[in-house]
Amino acid sequence: MKRIIVASNNEHKIKEIKEIIEHLPYEVVSLKEAGIDIDVDEDGTTFMENAYKKASEIYKLNKDSMVLADDSGLAVDILSGAPGVYSARFAGEHGNDKKNNDKLIGLLSGKNFEERRAKFICAIILIVDDNKVIKVQGETDGYITESERGKDGFGYDPLFYVPQFNKTFAEMTSKEKNSISHRGKALKMLEENLRTIT
Repeated sequence: MKRIIVASNNEHKIKEIKEIIEHLPYEVVSLKEAGIDIDVDEDGTTFMENAYKKASEIYKLNKDSMVLADDSGLAVDILSGAPGVYSARFAGEHGNDKKNNDKLIGLLSGKNFEERRAKFICAIILIVDDNKVIKVQGETDGYITESERGKDGFGYDPLFYVPQFNKTFAEMTSKEKNSISHRGKALKMLEENLRTIT
């Protein structure tokens, strides 16, 4: 069975990716499971640039496997697309969800519902081999709530409200979230691309 290494150390992200593509005929492993201990500096100006950098760095070390990298984040309209590629370190400390969410709530204080429009963006790169690279991007529209809602999810999920479900991502089941999420959409496109080469 062909192996896909997910170029991430984010356990939540790896769990979601595995859930969404578990029906595909590939062994999906994390960096940790593949025995790789490396942190790639994400200094790109777009999600796609960061995803490509992560994928290519790991692929150089493991040319016998396919490598998948995902870079994703939140873009808020009234903040000119911020936090964008800085989503994970919006408040200055990488991966501190609480501080990031608190900063976003503060910046949007006093804004009405329509002014809170936002979207989650997920760029995915899959390096299949030296000659084949698949690039896909998924987006989900929503609104930022005034306070955190829900206990599931991670990152900005407790603040990202989707009218279609009348729930934040953190209030949804993983099945509900994966059916409409930016990552779910990107992985669906990836799957369609994979079918054409396998």
